[in-house]
Amino acid sequence: MAAHVLYGLAADLAAITVLAYGIYFRRHHRRDLRLAYIAVNVGVFTVVSLLLAERADIAVGFGLFAVLSIIRLRSDAITQEEIGYYFVALALGLVNGIAAVIPWLAVLLDVILLAVMYVADHPRLSARTQHRVVTLDVVHRDPAVLRADLENRLGGTVLACNVTEVDYVRDVMLVDVRFRRPATGPTPHGPALRSPYATYTVPEAYPAGRAAR
Repeated sequence: MAAHVLYGLAADLAAITVLAYGIYFRRHHRRDLRLAYIAVNVGVFTVVSLLLAERADIAVGFGLFAVLSIIRLRSDAITQEEIGYYFVALALGLVNGIAAVIPWLAVLLDVILLAVMYVADHPRLSARTQHRVVTLDVVHRDPAVLRADLENRLGGTVLACNVTEVDYVRDVMLVDVRFRRPATGPTPHGPALRSPYATYTVPEAYPAGRAAR
């Protein structure tokens, strides 16, 4: 049993390293969720291994982590993509904790889960389709005018838009927009993005005593 647990632990650590560091962090760059995925994964694996070693009812463990996952997801604002990574981290812990007695099955399931996440969240699949929550300083009553204004501001084709809030006092409206950028060419607000995961740096401030040109 101890050998199976050690093998499962090695497979689990390898799988969560690939998921958290190799796939998620390189694309989304959030350290807090990277740590959360690793902690949840290792925690699930540890508890499942203990339940199996003590011959306890594994349904108790499943129920415990179901409650914890609901609390965790409700206590922080994360995207649907990050929720997907969260559940795969849970699944990897469960798979390697339970299937450690069948090593080839654990490895096969790990590879399948990682491959699915790598392909499903690949930037090339949805590089041009983006999501924004836009606050407009004008209230449009005509949907066609609203769509035209959004396309002009975002520099792309609006696929869907949903007005979530309208404030007639401040003349402001909040719109949830899904849009597609053009394949090439600049946008009204700058060059087209090469990747939805691109990072940008802010230029350093001018040194004291040196005027900006």
